Amino acid sequence: MRVLKITAMAALLVLAASVAFAGPTYDRVMSTKVVKAGLSNQGIPFGFINDKNEWVGFDVDMAAEIAKRLGCKLEKVVVNNNTRISFVQTNPPKVDMVLSNMTHKRVRDEKIDFSITYFFDGQKFLARKGTVKDVADLANMKIGSMQGTTSIVNAKAYLQELGNPNPQVTGYDGEVAMFEALNSGRVQAISTDSTLLLGYAAKVPGKYELVGDFISDEPYGIGLPQDDSAWRDAINFTLQDIWKDGTYKKIYDKWFGPDSDYPFPLTSKIEMWP
Repeated sequence: MRVLKITAMAALLVLAASVAFAGPTYDRVMSTKVVKAGLSNQGIPFGFINDKNEWVGFDVDMAAEIAKRLGCKLEKVVVNNNTRISFVQTNPPKVDMVLSNMTHKRVRDEKIDFSITYFFDGQKFLARKGTVKDVADLANMKIGSMQGTTSIVNAKAYLQELGNPNPQVTGYDGEVAMFEALNSGRVQAISTDSTLLLGYAAKVPGKYELVGDFISDEPYGIGLPQDDSAWRDAINFTLQDIWKDGTYKKIYDKWFGPDSDYPFPLTSKIEMWP
């Protein structure tokens, strides 16, 4: 009798462990063979609509590669800076993963989970060529950034460090509105992740330039539903496989290589597990 009880208890523990490991997102995606990815359609060159009306970008290609390796169909869902977290938080989530140039911050990790870092960037300022002779000039300029991002917080803090206790920083609803504010002269410079600035500057070659050094590190993670370790592991393992076999480098060079429209040297490598 005692042996039977121990055997039954062991079986229940194994069953409980397997259920806990599975997780709702992982189970659903593996069952439906469809993975919903939250992607920007304004974040050049990560996710945007090109001249052929195609939804393209680095994040779009990465999402497609992840879905393919999981044996799933990719369903693209538009997210922006105000929805990219909330779309992962709903029950059930509106998206299974978010690739939207999103910096992995501790405050964000309190709301959703993240993958390992899959892209490395930093924040800078973009201004019309020749208007900023020294970075100190930025302190008293009208600056634009984006609502719902850490960029606007970083920009204000940096301008305060330059000596302006009350800097003029306006938050805009997305990259297009922010760049339009610069292009129309409503602000004299804009600040966000440097690759996004490069993307929009490339639309009008020779008119704008990046100013100063990086004012922050911006490690991008894939946003994931909270507390689903099996789904998080699946994404992390897939990212590492994409890196290991050279596919990551091909996708990176397509968008950021020396011969691309947005050259940006690869500065780090992703975390690899033995």
